Amino acid sequence: MKILVIGGAGYIGSHVAREFLDRGYQVTVFDNLSTGREENLFDDAEFVRGDIFDAEMLAEVMNRGFDGCVHLAALKAAGESMQKPEEYSVHNICGTIGTINQAVASGIKCLLFSSSAAIFGSPAYLPIDENHPKKPENYYGFTKLEIERILEWYDRLKGLKFAAVRYFNAAGYDVRGRIRGLERNPANLLPVIMEVASGVRPMLSVFGTDYPTRDGTCIRDYVHVNDLATAHVLAFEQVIESGESLSVNLGSETGVTVLEMLEAARRLTGKEIMAEFAPRRAGDPANLVATSAMARELLGWVPQYSDLDTLVESTWNVYRDVNAGSGRQ
Repeated sequence: MKILVIGGAGYIGSHVAREFLDRGYQVTVFDNLSTGREENLFDDAEFVRGDIFDAEMLAEVMNRGFDGCVHLAALKAAGESMQKPEEYSVHNICGTIGTINQAVASGIKCLLFSSSAAIFGSPAYLPIDENHPKKPENYYGFTKLEIERILEWYDRLKGLKFAAVRYFNAAGYDVRGRIRGLERNPANLLPVIMEVASGVRPMLSVFGTDYPTRDGTCIRDYVHVNDLATAHVLAFEQVIESGESLSVNLGSETGVTVLEMLEAARRLTGKEIMAEFAPRRAGDPANLVATSAMARELLGWVPQYSDLDTLVESTWNVYRDVNAGSGRQ
């Protein structure tokens, strides 16, 4: 079967593309390389450099007879979204609507949408399941929720089947070392810690130490990116086999605080990793931990690499080697 991965040169997208390739799919990556990297491309996948806002090019590519499309081309920094809602509206809503419209026009059977735990906001209960109230507290989460709602309408009105896969903090790097391209301008916790450990930035800012958690810092559910990639394939196959759309939470079901992640990184890298305490950021819930019961039952998905040490070690292996090659270490 043929899969189009939009954003397939990016951090998550490259791992998703690799997983589809490993399972025998024909993969085409469509990416403008604004945040994706050429070193994340694979010889056994076709690559088209293009932008989802180039309607003519998008149509030409999507008309090549794909069975499914994975859409990962979006802005993803929750804090930044509170400062730049205009940009997030254009990229995450307008850009995705254009992509959905073209998928329908091209007869693509299934669209896999990269969604987020941010659609839920602060938890009314834990762990968060698929029926949890959806009240996003940052604009990034709002954009993801709006697209999920639009996809539900397109399923009803146009017959476009979809899988909305909701990430609970993607982290780690390919455990087999096949993906080496670092994220550009990362905003998530673990890559920021790695940049401090490897000398790219001087210090980590810990935003908020007075949350109602075990050490006062935010708790998040980190999922290894290899596990997320596997879930994409399983979700696609489930939708194709059943003919029914699905929305599913993807978490490790284990919460890690900011300070716990920092201490694990210090232990595993042997680096001091300087940190400073800073005020809370707007739109940051105290605790986000998922239940993945539906993913287990519906997809047979069980995370294999989402323990804290594997998350940190697989990330440090890449940051250490890349930055050592650039002379930083």
